[in-house]
Amino acid sequence: MSKTSPAFYKDRPIAPYAYTQAGGVADYLAIPKSLEELSDLLAWAKEKQLPVHVFGRLSNLVVRSGGLRGLVILMTELKAVQQEGDRLIADAGCDIIWLAAVAQEKALTGLEWAAGIPGSVGGAVFMNAGAYGGQADMVVESVTALMPDLSLKTFKKEKLAFAYRHSVFQDNGGIIVQASFDLKPGHREKIQEKMDDNNYARALKQPLSWPSNGSVFKRPEGYFAGKLIMDSGLQGTSVGGVMVSTKHAGFMVNVDHGSGNDYEDLIHLVQEEVYQNYQVKLEPEVRIIGDR
Repeated sequence: MSKTSPAFYKDRPIAPYAYTQAGGVADYLAIPKSLEELSDLLAWAKEKQLPVHVFGRLSNLVVRSGGLRGLVILMTELKAVQQEGDRLIADAGCDIIWLAAVAQEKALTGLEWAAGIPGSVGGAVFMNAGAYGGQADMVVESVTALMPDLSLKTFKKEKLAFAYRHSVFQDNGGIIVQASFDLKPGHREKIQEKMDDNNYARALKQPLSWPSNGSVFKRPEGYFAGKLIMDSGLQGTSVGGVMVSTKHAGFMVNVDHGSGNDYEDLIHLVQEEVYQNYQVKLEPEVRIIGDR
C-alpha cells in the first residue's frame, strides 16, 4: 500500500462519518490524503479482489445495518481549492458549502445555491446536486476522474451527461477527484445576501437540528414529494429511530439511534402509502446500499 500511509481501519463503523449517523460496519475504511494514496488504495483493493466504495461526506446515502463489504474510501482529506481567473478548481473532498464561501470571498457569483448544502464537491457533481434555483450543471465546466484502469481522464461539460440528479459517473465507474467551476465576477455583499437568504429559508423549512440526508425523494413530475407525503398524513410516522419530519415531510430524521435498515424500511413505507393514495411512484434521491 501507499508509502505515505493513509488513515486505514479494519471493521470500522460507518455511522460516525455519515450525515444520518446510521450505517453498519465497513470491512475496511481508508481516508487518503493524496491522489497517490488513492491510487495505491485502489490498486491494493484490486489485488485483494475487494469491492470498492468511494464517498465524500456520506450526505445522500443510506448504508444498511449489515454494512459494506470490501474497502470504503472517504475523500474528505482531498479538499484543496485553486483559483484561475473566474474559475475555482476544487478537489472532490472539499465541502461544497466551503467552496461557496470561497467563491463569496473572491467575489465570484454562481455558487450561492450551494451555501447550505451538506456534502462534498465530488458528491455534488456525482448527483448533480441543486437547490434554490441553482444546480451543479450550471457552473461545472470540467471534471477529472480516476477511471477503473487507474488512468486520469478529464471530462468536458458536454461529456458529463448531466440530468436531474444524474451524471456520467453513475454509469462509468470513474472516481471524481477534481472539478472546475466556471463562475462570474460579482459583488461580495450581494453574494452574501443571497447566501443568507437561502440559508434563512432553509432553516425555516428544514429540520436542521436532527441528522438526516436532506430531501429523500426526487421530485415526481407534476407533484412535490413533500406535499404528497404530508397529504398522506405521514408526518411523524416512524420506523425504529427514524421519523418522517414534522417540519418538512420530504425529510427523514434520525431521532433515536436509528439504523440504516430503519431508514430503508421507512422509505418503503412512505412509497407504498403515497402510491396507494395518489398512484404516484416516489423514487428515492438518496442511494441505498450495503447488506441488510
